[in-house]
Amino acid sequence: MTSIKPDPAACDAELDASGLDCPMPLLKTKLELNRLSSGAILKITATDPGSQRDFRSFARLAGHQLLHEEAEQGIYRYWLQKA
Repeated sequence: MTSIKPDPAACDAELDASGLDCPMPLLKTKLELNRLSSGAILKITATDPGSQRDFRSFARLAGHQLLHEEAEQGIYRYWLQKA
């Protein structure tokens, strides 16, 4: 994972998975990624602390690139680039 923080306005799509527990943030992310073309950047906002582990593993296993992640006061944000 790179430490370069993407411009929040530079994402191609956003997904708000706030209030959803595992595995819903990841499932909704998969559905959203299916709609996007290769190379597109999806910004995800979640509140489930387990999403950190889930998104790291998902990106590695699915071949997507986790460009950046943030955690602040129980809000988790991820910038995921579709393979």
